[in-house]
Parts: sequence; C-alpha cells; structure tokens
Amino acid sequence: FLGAGKPPLYGDYEAQRHWQEVTYNLPIRQWYFNTSDNNLLYWGLDYPPLTAYHSFLCAYIAKLINPDWIALHTSQGYESQPHKLFMRTTVFVADLLVYIPAVILYCSSLKETSTKKKASICALCILLYPGLILIDHGHFQYPLSLGFALWAVLCLSYDWDLLGSVAFCLALNYKQMELYHSLPFFCYLLGKCFKKGLKGKGLVLLMKIAGTVVASFAVCWLPFCTNVEQIMQVLRRLFPIDRGLFEACMFSSPPPHCKFANIWCSLSVLIKIKNLVSPQTQLKLSFAVTFLSLLPTCIKLTIQPSLRGFKFALVSVALSFFLFSYQVHEKSILLVSLPVCLIINEIPFMATWFLLVSTFSMLPLLLKDGLLLAYTVTMLAFLSVCVASFSIFEKTSTEDLQLKQFSLYLKGYVSWLKAFPKIVRSLFLLSITLMGVLSLMSAAVQPPQRLPDLFPVSVSIVSCLHFLVFLLYFNVVMLWDSKNSRSQKKIS
Repeated sequence: FLGAGKPPLYGDYEAQRHWQEVTYNLPIRQWYFNTSDNNLLYWGLDYPPLTAYHSFLCAYIAKLINPDWIALHTSQGYESQPHKLFMRTTVFVADLLVYIPAVILYCSSLKETSTKKKASICALCILLYPGLILIDHGHFQYPLSLGFALWAVLCLSYDWDLLGSVAFCLALNYKQMELYHSLPFFCYLLGKCFKKGLKGKGLVLLMKIAGTVVASFAVCWLPFCTNVEQIMQVLRRLFPIDRGLFEACMFSSPPPHCKFANIWCSLSVLIKIKNLVSPQTQLKLSFAVTFLSLLPTCIKLTIQPSLRGFKFALVSVALSFFLFSYQVHEKSILLVSLPVCLIINEIPFMATWFLLVSTFSMLPLLLKDGLLLAYTVTMLAFLSVCVASFSIFEKTSTEDLQLKQFSLYLKGYVSWLKAFPKIVRSLFLLSITLMGVLSLMSAAVQPPQRLPDLFPVSVSIVSCLHFLVFLLYFNVVMLWDSKNSRSQKKIS
C-alpha cells in the first residue's frame, strides 16, 4: 500500500482504517469535529455520512475479530497481514454485494446483448476495467458510490424513477464526487416530467421524485441534524474550498508540479495559475468554464430525454467536471470511466480507447503504490479481451463511432471522410505506443536531475490532451445524435 510503514500519515489504507477507529470509538457528534480524540489533520473524515456509517459497520466486525485493529489512538499506523486480509475482504464483499450484481444485471438488460453470451462478454469487459481494479484493490478504496450510481442507471432503464432516485442519493451520500453525475440525472428526470406535462402526470412524477430525494437525504443526515453547526461542519469537511484550485496530488508533501490530467494542472506547468489568480477567482473561473462546457449536453438531454442520451450525457458531463472543475483528484477519472463502461457495447472502439487512457492517466499514483506489474497485466488483459470480444478494429467507421449524422453535415466541407476509419485506427495505435513508451520510461528510466517530474507531468499532459479530444467527441455524438430524437418521438 502507498505509505505503508511511513509515518506520520501512512497512506490511504490507513485513512480507511482510521475512519473505522473514529466512528466506532467516538459519538456521532464528534466524527467531523476536531477534538483531542479526533485530529482532523490525521485523515479526518471528509466524505458524506454514508461513508462514515459504512466505516462503523466494518469497525464493528473488526472489533469482533481483533480489538487492537481499531483501538483509539494506539491503533494508528497499525499494519499486519491478518488486518490487510480483513480490509481487502471488506472491499471484495462490497464488490460482491453492490457493484458486481449491478454490472451483471445492467448487461443482461441491454437490448444489444440479447443473448446470455453477449451479456457475459459485456459484463466481463466492464469487470476487467483496470482502473477500478487497481484503485479499489491496489490503492485501496471502496466501490460503493460507483455501485450505487450503476444501480440508479439500471433502475432508470426500467423506468423505476423513484428507486433510481434513491440509489443515486445513496451514491451521493457515500461520496460527494458523485456530483459529477448529478446534472444528467436531474436533466433526464426533469425532461421526462416535461414530456409527461407539468400540469398532469409530469407534475405528479416531479413531486414524487422531489419527495423521494428529500426523504433519502433526511434519513442519511438525520443523526447530524441535531443543530445547524453539526450540518455546517460536515459540509465544510466535504467541500474545503479554501484549499485552492487543486491540492497536492500525491501522498505526503506537495510536489513541485501537479500530476493529474485535468486542464488546470496541465496549464500550471506553463502558467502558475495559483500564483497569478486569487482563490476566489480560481473558484469562479473553474465554475464558469465547467458550466459552459457541460451546458449544451444538459440542454439537449432536458429537451430530448432518452436513456441513450442520458448515458452519453453522464460521460460528457463527468468529463467536463474532471477537466475543468475545482479540486479534482486523479482518481476522479473513475467517475467518467463508469459511464463509459456502460456504453462499451455501443461504441467498443472509443470506449476501449478511453478506458485504457483513463488507467494510464493514474500511472504516477499507481507507480507510487508499487502496482507496475498489476498495471501492466490488467491493461494487457483488458485490451486483449476487448479486441477479442468486440473486434474493435473492425468498428471504426463513422456509423460504428456514432458519427454518421455529423459526417453527413461535414461531407460538403472535408474530403478525407473516406479515409476516416484508417486514420482513427492509426491514431489509436500511435496512442497505445505513446502510452506504452511513457509507462516503460516512467518505471525504468531515471529522469534528469533538473526535471525530476518529467515523466509524471508528461503522463498528465498526454492524458489531458486525450481527454480534451474525447470530450469533443462525446459532445458531438450527443448533440448530433438523431437516435435520441427518434426514440423520444416513439415514446411520446
């Protein structure tokens, strides 16, 4: 684990263990407050209440096995093989109970996977996505927020709007980063209400959804609603905006350069934004750019709500948040990768490409975790399964990439559309080669003394450029998509 045996903080594994220590030994009113028993500078809780409840549940089981694992104060930095086995088991159980069933049921529900074999292939590709495996089981975190979000998408695909709303509220109350997905959920459900008519069934549905969301949040936050200060303290922990545009991206002391693949960190290599612009202006700037980048997709989804458009909107909006929003972490790319996994059966070539880049973008973090071998094996396995299962190199035409309408629009302006499939395949191979070379150099080559961050920064910038192209691509697919409007006419 990253930080294992290295005081004073020990790493993300210790963060999860420490939250169990805090939630089990302290009363709820102290979980988010700085006290003599709860030093917030030592992995203080900074996730919503559902994460804290989950930590308490794990701690209760840990107490039955070995009380030393969660003993107040004395357990800090505790590391042993039995405890590591316990912690890894808790992640695996979370996978088995929440994430994996949602993936299997989702793939079984797809019209494009009418046979069990096709559904199994689709599920296998999603479950083999390297990014989630490496972060959940290597870097160490729980897949519950993404699992709940996937259950929400599954419910909405069956028109179980209220159950979907509950599932997404659970996701949002487990990790606040699920806000990346909140606008597509809101716009899709609001669009459905508009289509049903806000003077009739649509108004009833809107009121039911609003009531469900309020009730779900009330249940999750009830123990913290004893006074206003409790609620405000939890919110301050969830949204520490005073930290600036981006935090230190790596464990321990802040590095000289930010090392994850969003636009602000990439630009900071050339322009020291944090030195030129005040924190308040940084916040306003990131909000404005993020809002403008996702606005077209949200408007289209509200006007023409469709399940297909909803899934593509989840991708493009989450990617806008990752690239342009405030205080992004490299692991946040998983919030984009999950909805990309959901459309891997529709655009297997581009989805496979994106999922490979998303894992590559976390390479500096994975190398610090000592996950080079796991990274290499999972990347090669994922690529091999996708190539074998979907024949991705045969699906690069404008129609396969959902760009037919856009290509018809461009037909009179460009002359190279006939060579488009070949160009796309060449770019993919160039991209894979570049990622392979940078991965090898990052792992095996000593950087120049004057440029100690050369390889991590190169990985981040290359990944960021990829993501900008993907953002343009997904927005084009969303905005020029005629299937959404046709399917909506049928529903109407």
